[in-house]
Amino acid sequence: MNKNVLITGTSTGVGFESSILFAKNGYKVYATMRNLKKATPLNERIEKENLNIELLPLDVTDINSIESAVKTIIQKDGKIDVLVNNAGAGFAKTTEQATEKEIRWVTDVNYHGTVFCTQAVLPFMRKQRSGQIISITSVGGLVGQPFNELYCGAKFATEGFMEGLATYVSEPFNIKFTCIEPGGIATEFMKSAVEKTTSEGQLAKGEYLPIFEKYLAGTQKRASESEVQVYQTGQEVAEVVLKVANNENPPLRIRTSEWAENITALKTQADPDGTKLVSQIKNNFL
Repeated sequence: MNKNVLITGTSTGVGFESSILFAKNGYKVYATMRNLKKATPLNERIEKENLNIELLPLDVTDINSIESAVKTIIQKDGKIDVLVNNAGAGFAKTTEQATEKEIRWVTDVNYHGTVFCTQAVLPFMRKQRSGQIISITSVGGLVGQPFNELYCGAKFATEGFMEGLATYVSEPFNIKFTCIEPGGIATEFMKSAVEKTTSEGQLAKGEYLPIFEKYLAGTQKRASESEVQVYQTGQEVAEVVLKVANNENPPLRIRTSEWAENITALKTQADPDGTKLVSQIKNNFL
């Protein structure tokens, strides 16, 4: 039986491209999204290319929705080989400006969703003594960035969650964990981040405004003048996701571009894939 994969957040971007790429490489793909009304582009590709992809509703902020999707896959296949925690949302707002509702939302989508999806598949992977959990985090999961602190905080939390699980779940149950850390991605993710966090036509107000304008100018300059590619396509990141899924000994962490490697170098140069860190943690605590 071919391996199957559950991918969250597949209406656009990395999730969309990953669904197609995995299907083309022999996987049975369960492509999920919160709102199936947004599935038209993916459905068109499925029909056009006769891809082995089944669409399921899954809202990562709703535990019942997560459990229902996992139950459906188990009933059909009796197993889940790979989970790709891809669903997420950008958020660029100062801590002072963000509302309680927004803070809880960005944490739910980018962190709690990963935790609850992982929690839902772990019993089945543990029982089958195999599995792989891949979470799309960000360079913002290693390096805090201006005006992205709430987003980065959620991604830092995801990295800690995955790292902690790897220290005691991987070896006895043969379940592998990897954080994939892109830099900028030129997809609908960026557009939605701006739309979600714009308030009264601005991403920052008052005394923060000149700081934000400087930040924005620097971002635009790097994108246009950098010697290395800053923004990747969803397809480029999806290729890294597939490569990790096909790796018998995947790293705990992997960046997806030279720019991502450069921006995180201070935290990764001594232990680029996290292998030594996991060993050190196990030696100290287990």
